Amino acid sequence: MAASSLKVCVIGAGASGIAACKVLQQHGIVFTCYEAGDRIGGNWVYENTNGMSSAYRSLHINSCKASIQYSDFPVPEHYPEFPHHSQIASYFESYAEHFGIKRHIRFRTRVLLCEPVPGGGWEVTSDDGQKALYRAVLVANGHHWSPHWPQPPFSGTFSGKVMHSHDYRTPEGLEDKRVLIVGFGNSAMDIAVELSRIAPRTILSVRRGFHVVPKRICGRTSDQRSGVSLPRRVLRRVRRLVPGLRTTPAWLDRFMLRTMVRLQQGDVSAYGLPQPDHKLLHAHPTISSELLGRLAHGSIQVRPNIQSLDGDHVVFNDGSREPVDVIIFCTGYRIDFPFFRPELISAPNNELPLYGRVFHPDYPDLLFIGLLQPLGSIIPLAELQSEWVADYLSGECGLPGDKEMQTAIRREREAVRKRYGNAPRHTMQVDVGPYAAMVMQERKRGAARARQQTAAEAGLVKASVTASNS
Repeated sequence: MAASSLKVCVIGAGASGIAACKVLQQHGIVFTCYEAGDRIGGNWVYENTNGMSSAYRSLHINSCKASIQYSDFPVPEHYPEFPHHSQIASYFESYAEHFGIKRHIRFRTRVLLCEPVPGGGWEVTSDDGQKALYRAVLVANGHHWSPHWPQPPFSGTFSGKVMHSHDYRTPEGLEDKRVLIVGFGNSAMDIAVELSRIAPRTILSVRRGFHVVPKRICGRTSDQRSGVSLPRRVLRRVRRLVPGLRTTPAWLDRFMLRTMVRLQQGDVSAYGLPQPDHKLLHAHPTISSELLGRLAHGSIQVRPNIQSLDGDHVVFNDGSREPVDVIIFCTGYRIDFPFFRPELISAPNNELPLYGRVFHPDYPDLLFIGLLQPLGSIIPLAELQSEWVADYLSGECGLPGDKEMQTAIRREREAVRKRYGNAPRHTMQVDVGPYAAMVMQERKRGAARARQQTAAEAGLVKASVTASNS
């Protein structure tokens, strides 16, 4: 059977996966979605049966509800501005029900192996012992589920309990513990603030300085203050996908954001935190409206990076020692594809070069949805990526040649490194507005390529027929 006549495989039924499923269905592309858990929602399903959810009981989303909604399915009006994880999971479930995509999802079915087939297509093996051939594979398995631990490990031994934020669920059982939180991302802040209310001592180990941005700034949510400078026609289309996006030039909006954050909460070093070594939005900021208050109250103590472990004590780089009962490493996640052989597809240092953060340059039938880290919500971008992929699979959008794709990939990597550095947490960073505009422009260019290809093929057929009749 020709690969072009086969179904498409979608891996994962989280926020990005269900966006892909819905778009494929609307374009008449037949597909099967594999989901290891027993329901829709991925990381937002608390205690997901797939064992991969990082959601803790008190988790609320850091993006406002207007920015996380799908373009044709509004978030319920009664939801709070920053919904709880249970509400987000319920919203995703309703989305899947509304568009009738659940019948295409094989729940409780984990993909074990994806192998390319000579001539195109993929053989997919699942944990129920079945194998199936697909014309293309769409990977939407998320990138916040495989814990990253400090490498190399800290020297010495620790006699207390060690865990990763991936496994943190509730503060119960830590009421009488001296807790050390390692890291400075959003999960670290949430967990540190929560434990500081019940634990006798909460310590925050910070390796380098980061900016702390509250959820609301001067009456607006902070995730709606990322300005873009785009042609008006393009901007109108982007704003339909990203409600509330500012129309001021990006440089001016960043300047305004830096000024407002500084006026609202002052210098983070005044709270005992290290001074950031970069400008705001030149690394993913930490979103918290409570951290600085807890620091000001003395409920959280700040220490530098760990130097060594010493029994029931931890030694820090400034020479200080602290008695500690529990260490919670909030040190991020690895990009992981357990269903690919590592020599085929892997992401060392959390880096997987892709054209437009979607297309693998070596496998034209391997596509990625949601494998990016936006300064804002991922949902409108996953939806837009899915539209791009559907155009491509329908033959309505062509890709550039290998040389042009490699050049674009290299330029994108260089731009990310110039702005964010080489840290693994920033390899997939994008700005919502400019990225959305890029995808829209690429879809337009791709449509022109597809028309040219069709015309060229028609010309070859005509020439062949003429030659055979002569």
